[in-house]
Amino acid sequence: MAAVSDHPGERGADDPVKLIGIRESALSVDEVFAAVGDDAAGGIALFVGTVRNHDGGVDVDALGYSCHPSAESEMRRIAEKVVAEYPVRALAAVHRVGDLRVGDLAVVVGVSCPHRGDAFEACRKLIDDLKHEVPIWKHQKFSDGTEEWVGAC
Repeated sequence: MAAVSDHPGERGADDPVKLIGIRESALSVDEVFAAVGDDAAGGIALFVGTVRNHDGGVDVDALGYSCHPSAESEMRRIAEKVVAEYPVRALAAVHRVGDLRVGDLAVVVGVSCPHRGDAFEACRKLIDDLKHEVPIWKHQKFSDGTEEWVGAC
């Protein structure tokens, strides 16, 4: 019997980036979950970012996301960086733009790996890097009548 580390399923897939997108329509957790399914994966980690009803101690009524035309290619660059660092079997990331309401899904990312620890770490790296590096801006509208622009996710 081959050692566990020698099995092809223990390594990342040859083309693991399955879904990258900027969407003007509602996001689907099911779509991302289906995209990262892989028979060699022992762990799938998903992160779902939602619009919350507060920020910085002020009530949020609504917000809008806008992005630079390069946002999707930047998402792909970050995804490829993650798959170079972890044994990713499949990876997916979608982000919403346009006007959203409290409770709406703003971003959904998923990663599958042979083991859960790598899946958790790769998913966290993916969402953290997307938040800090992809040119997506958030325009928050507060219930006290003020507004705020926040850079990158």
